[in-house]
Amino acid sequence: MQTPSEASLKKALSPLMLWGLGVGYVISGMYFGWNLGLKEGGTLGLAIATFFIIILYTTFSFSYAELACSIPKAGGVFDYANRALGKNWGFLAGMAQIIEFVFAPPAIAYGIGAYFNLFFPGIPVLAIAITAYVLFTGLNIYGVKAAASFELIITLIAVVELLIFVGVALPHFEAANLNHNAFPNGWGGVFAALPFAIWFFLGIEGLANVAEETKNPQQDILKGFGSAILTLVILCILIFLSATGVGGWEQIVYKDGVGGETSDSPLPLAMAQVVGSDSVLFHMLLTIGLFGLVASFHGLMLAAGRSTFEFGRVGFAPGFLGRVHPRFRTPANALLVNMVLGILALLTNKTGEIITVSVLGALTLYVLAMISLLVLRRKEPDEPRPFKVPGYPWTPGIALVISLLALVLVNYYNLKLTLYFLVLMLLPYFFFKLFYKKTETV
Repeated sequence: MQTPSEASLKKALSPLMLWGLGVGYVISGMYFGWNLGLKEGGTLGLAIATFFIIILYTTFSFSYAELACSIPKAGGVFDYANRALGKNWGFLAGMAQIIEFVFAPPAIAYGIGAYFNLFFPGIPVLAIAITAYVLFTGLNIYGVKAAASFELIITLIAVVELLIFVGVALPHFEAANLNHNAFPNGWGGVFAALPFAIWFFLGIEGLANVAEETKNPQQDILKGFGSAILTLVILCILIFLSATGVGGWEQIVYKDGVGGETSDSPLPLAMAQVVGSDSVLFHMLLTIGLFGLVASFHGLMLAAGRSTFEFGRVGFAPGFLGRVHPRFRTPANALLVNMVLGILALLTNKTGEIITVSVLGALTLYVLAMISLLVLRRKEPDEPRPFKVPGYPWTPGIALVISLLALVLVNYYNLKLTLYFLVLMLLPYFFFKLFYKKTETV
């Protein structure tokens, strides 16, 4: 059995690394996935959904930063809900977080495979995705500083590439392309587009899971959240307008531009309309675009490892998950188990459905996190809070209301996937209730 010092994670992260992680967790959402929301809502429908989601993530990020600064532990929302609402809700909050972080990487892995497959059509997308899992699990096991440094470098490259894309595409923007078939499914399309609007930002909450590995969490976590959300909102607006304004939304949703099979490569489709598929800029976008996908894939694997590790460390899951590698001081066992689960999800070959399940986990996390913040303010008014969210209680209240409404709507429009999500939540909860008291008395 490991001593507390042996079970602790290494403190190695700086504010710049936190920005790299915060943007890196999310940046793949700018490269792919969001375009599937255009199929549901058209440009206007997805734009309305994205407007409310930007409000959600802005209010949520600063509210969540208060929790992360005051309780800087690897479990993130699990630790906050456990302290505010008790073990049962803590377990459910932690499961929602694990589902989000374990299911998001397989969807991104498909994107990596789709981009790579454009260069090497002979290599199957699935083979590329599984290879990515093995490589980046190994890097995460090797060490958090190496992983975060790698994340920072590829995130910077990915941001620069997005800005190049905007610089090339935006001069060809035409308002008529936004207006074409802009609201095909009415308000129902807005609601159906919500998971894909959330995909623009999903994962930024993973910053809280590395608070324990931050050199000065009480100050640096806030800097990481603030700078990351500002960067992401600007990129979201620029990418949305640039990609859809070139030739209309159908051109970046369907591979043939008119219907049929959807694409996981919307930016190359938009770029090809401007410069052609044989240009240097087009191939540069394909090459560097992989960095954005890798940044999110790798970063979310890092966050997932910490959330699973914390479950094992406190006895809410098998104890081996809570062990730290004796040499690298990283949650190696948790990372390996998450890799296996991610590869199993890959085998379903359903990117849109995987994204939706991950979004259901995220929205459940947001609801329970904001309730935890409100409860802790009332329950522990005198506890030290290095950062207090501005506009309390309105700021977390707005995040709570929007996330709760979004959760209800996503459930309504995805009843079958909601059933799968409930099984993923409640089956582990059943075993938790069955075995946890026994492990407590050992």
